[in-house]
Amino acid sequence: MSDIRSAPPSAPLASASPGAGLAKLRAAPLATVRKSGELSAAALARIAGCADTPEAWVRKPSDEISRAAFAAAEQARFGTPEAWAGVAAFWSGDSMAPAGQPAVPPAPHLAGLAITGAVTLASVRADPARQAARLARFLASGRDIASGGPGRMEAEAS
Repeated sequence: MSDIRSAPPSAPLASASPGAGLAKLRAAPLATVRKSGELSAAALARIAGCADTPEAWVRKPSDEISRAAFAAAEQARFGTPEAWAGVAAFWSGDSMAPAGQPAVPPAPHLAGLAITGAVTLASVRADPARQAARLARFLASGRDIASGGPGRMEAEAS
């Protein structure tokens, strides 16, 4: 896995302003990392682009959004929790083949593996000692989304 703190993005993302996607992220681990200055502006931009599309897919699943989520994950070189959430959105679709080609369905377990990776990476970001508490918060948020709620979390206490 590449180190996103020093690697420049291979190409700019359309929605990649550091504030755009980060404003939508309510989980404090990313905010903690951002405040501490551990990530470069380019890395924050890649995270922002990755964060927008999986959330959009959760709210309104579509092939177009899942493909955009995967493209954002590629831009981030699959190095963030947000990128793996995008991979999960893509692997939840009907086909992994390029648009317009014969369908190649993803194996049923792939989306779950990508989500497991995303949640695990997010739970240890900036402060691995908080993993257990973060996992509990993330699961509560997911249950809320699954029942039709917004899934928003309060900021994590420092």
